[in-house]
Amino acid sequence: MNSLLEIKNLSAAYGESKVIADLSFKVPKDRIVCLIGRNGVGKSTTLKSIMGLVKTPSGQISYNGEDIIKLPAYERVKRGIGYVPQGRDIFPRMTVEENLELGLEAGGGKTRKIPDYIYELFPVLPLFAKRKGGDLSGGQQQQLAIARALVSKPSLLVLDEPTEGIQPSIIWDISKAIRRVNTELGITVLIVEQYLKFVMGISDYLYVLEKGEVILEGETDSLSQEKVQKMMT
Repeated sequence: MNSLLEIKNLSAAYGESKVIADLSFKVPKDRIVCLIGRNGVGKSTTLKSIMGLVKTPSGQISYNGEDIIKLPAYERVKRGIGYVPQGRDIFPRMTVEENLELGLEAGGGKTRKIPDYIYELFPVLPLFAKRKGGDLSGGQQQQLAIARALVSKPSLLVLDEPTEGIQPSIIWDISKAIRRVNTELGITVLIVEQYLKFVMGISDYLYVLEKGEVILEGETDSLSQEKVQKMMT
């Protein structure tokens, strides 16, 4: 299994409170991988650790064969990791176009213009290019957040709860866009998600976390949805 991202014996903490003690898993190149589990088991903290947004006292985070655990967050983005946090974090007072241009800057200037495929993936965005991000619906804001992470052409797209607070019809639009990002653009995707139907439909490989540890993993189509559901409730 050719891994783009590999986590080994990782610990992470907020202040003195350790959330993850000894976590290890891999994200194979060119695949869609999901991390799931009950609330409070360390899923979002894992993503923040990958991005350099929380303390990681020990362990290893290898990306493209390089240990990045000591790199600041902006350097991880420049190396090709696109991140969409829980809650989206778009800039509400800036227009859609301005939000996307900030994504270009965050990526280190690898490209100078918004790629055409961004508007093909999310056709609602050019319609609202001059509209402020805060005036968009939740689903439109999520599409903007994903697009902003994609404009710098990352090798890995990291998504935290992409379906949260979004109506079902938009969820499936986002699902199709993520699948296209993976199959047509060759971008590896790592998702933290609670909505199991979405997870089972989009992921190639699945990890179930409990207390900061992997308790089940496997090819998604080989896992019983009922068994996975029981581990989440």
